[in-house]
Amino acid sequence: MASQDHIDFDQTDGSLQRLAARFGGHAYDLHRHETYAVGLTLWGAQSFHYRGGMRTSSAGQVMVIHPDEAHDGHAERDGGFAYRMLYVDPAAVSAALGGGTPFVPDVVSDDPALAALLHEAFADFPQALEPLAVDAVVARLADRLSARGDAPAKPQRGATARRAVGRARDFLIAEAPRTVASEELERVSGLDRFALARHFRASFGTSPHRFQVGRRLARAQAMIADGTALSEVAAATGFADQSHLTRHFSARFGLTPGRWANLAHRAA
Repeated sequence: MASQDHIDFDQTDGSLQRLAARFGGHAYDLHRHETYAVGLTLWGAQSFHYRGGMRTSSAGQVMVIHPDEAHDGHAERDGGFAYRMLYVDPAAVSAALGGGTPFVPDVVSDDPALAALLHEAFADFPQALEPLAVDAVVARLADRLSARGDAPAKPQRGATARRAVGRARDFLIAEAPRTVASEELERVSGLDRFALARHFRASFGTSPHRFQVGRRLARAQAMIADGTALSEVAAATGFADQSHLTRHFSARFGLTPGRWANLAHRAA
C-alpha cells in the first residue's frame, strides 16, 4: 500500500493550513507540533498513541489534537485510511475567543458540526481560501473547541501580558531564520524569561522556542515540496546542517524530509 501513500497541502497563511492525505499502513512516527490539529477521517480507520493510550478514528469521526501533545499514526486495518486535517494557530483560536486555548478531552468523537466545518473548509481544496473565509473557519472552529473544552475559556492575564507576548511572537516571526537569545525576548517583551514562557504558553499553547522552530519548519516544508535540495533548505531556514534539519523536521511532522518530498504534491 506504500505506493498509494500521498499528501497534498496548501501554503499556510500563518493561522490555518489544510492537509489531505492517505496511507496504506504506517503513516507517522511519534511527533508533536505547536498547532491544533483538527481532522476528519474520510474512509478506513487510523490509530495513534495520544496521552498514554491508543485512539482510533474511523470513517466519519473527527479528531482534535491539542498543541504540543505527542502522537503518531498508522492504519488500523487492511485497506488503509484517508483523512483531512486543519492545522490551526492557537493564537488565532485565542484571539477568536477573546483569550484562552481550550483543551478538548475527547480526542476522537462523532461530531457532525465539526465534520461539516471540515467539509466546508475543503470544498475548493487545494484552491486557496480567501482571507475572509479563513477568518470564518477559525472563528467557527474556536467556538466548537470552546464548547467541547473541559473548562470555560480563561481570559488572558491582562492587557500588559497580551501586549508583551504579542511583541515576543512578532519578533520571533521576523527573526525566525536565526537563533534568538532569551535576553532579546526579555528586552522586546518587557517580561523576564520565565514569566514570558508562562504567558506565551497560556496564549499560544507552546513555548517561544518551539513556536519559532515551528515557523522555520513550515518554511522548510514548503521548500522541500517545491524540490529545493535539503542542504539549501537547512541553510535558508536557520538549521546548522542537513542532519540538524532532519532531526527537527521528523520531530515536528513525524516524517523525514526525504519521505515528505516523496509524498507531497503541491497544487499547481
